[in-house]
Amino acid sequence: MLNLPNSLTLLRIVAVPLFLICMTSGKYGAALAIFMAAGITDALDGALARLYDIHTDLGASIDPLADKLLMSSSFIVLAWYGGVPVWLTILVLSRDVVILAGYLTLYFFSTPMDVKPTDLGKANTFFQIFTVGFALLTLARPDMPMYWINTVTQGVAGATTAVSGLHYVYSGLLWFQTHPK
Repeated sequence: MLNLPNSLTLLRIVAVPLFLICMTSGKYGAALAIFMAAGITDALDGALARLYDIHTDLGASIDPLADKLLMSSSFIVLAWYGGVPVWLTILVLSRDVVILAGYLTLYFFSTPMDVKPTDLGKANTFFQIFTVGFALLTLARPDMPMYWINTVTQGVAGATTAVSGLHYVYSGLLWFQTHPK
């Protein structure tokens, strides 16, 4: 059960406190490096799992957990340090809470839904990662003029967060109507 993809996912979970320590210590360059390494392990664990057809229940559980821990903590600490707007952090966290609440509702009051990320959800994840990466780069290198890139990435991340969240809610409501317990 503890195969290479799952080990990479566990490394991503371990990276979260290291990332937060670097951020709160003002070591933004190190935080950016840890965030980028975590992103690489995310891509790598998924690619390895698909390439070698290594799918486990553990991996299906801890991979989204690792992603949510890293992204949620990134947005929270970046909002605290002024790297991203508070409204975007609230939107990102609210979307995740609504998706989790919807899943739990379906689990307890309907036939559980097989959860798979949609293309819209994947695009949203990409734009959120891009937004965090540029915000970290801006903190690490304040001499680089990145205002317009941050503004654009934050706007796109906000839009995809809202749209993908509404799409997941819509899909969950459809499932609830057609799959009673």
